[in-house]
Amino acid sequence: MTKATKWALVIGVLVLGVIIAVLPRDNGTTRNAAAPDLSQARAAAALPPCPAGTGEVAQLKGVRAQCLGDGSTVNLDTALAGAPTLVNFWATWCQPCKTELPVLSQYAAQPGAVRVLAVQVDSSEADGLALLKTLGVHLPAAFDGEGQTGPVRTAFKVPSSLPASYLVTRDGQVHFIENPRLFDNSDAVRKAVEEYS
Repeated sequence: MTKATKWALVIGVLVLGVIIAVLPRDNGTTRNAAAPDLSQARAAAALPPCPAGTGEVAQLKGVRAQCLGDGSTVNLDTALAGAPTLVNFWATWCQPCKTELPVLSQYAAQPGAVRVLAVQVDSSEADGLALLKTLGVHLPAAFDGEGQTGPVRTAFKVPSSLPASYLVTRDGQVHFIENPRLFDNSDAVRKAVEEYS
């Protein structure tokens, strides 16, 4: 190799290095575009705030979700402590969920009902807010992400078939409600809450 060829090769490598150095890089910022503004959808859905509690539910230690009503972060280990809470997992594509959510809302409005928290999974926040508005459901709701493995769903060990409901007791025990799997009236909800308390 001649001296001129070696110099040409060195200059070519240096030029290529400069080009690579000045090219814009995607450090994940372009894929994580700003979250959509859901303020109008949140206002239209008119959801109450997520629950707050005292103490800690050991099974949910460190588990956080986004409160669907206002976008704040809710620490479920403390939010669900100190008072019995019925936690219902649902998704916008789930047809039985669309039947059950109004039943849960009706139950929650009755005297003596325990707290109810609806946890949206596997569907977008915007779609969830729109569905709750359409159904006229005004329950406290948390958002666990659009995938099938959100932290709340994982902590509760939610089965793949939805809806799924759990009772978190006053002392922090978490019980999966197997019977019935789908609530079709508020009396069935009340009976399940009493049975699993």
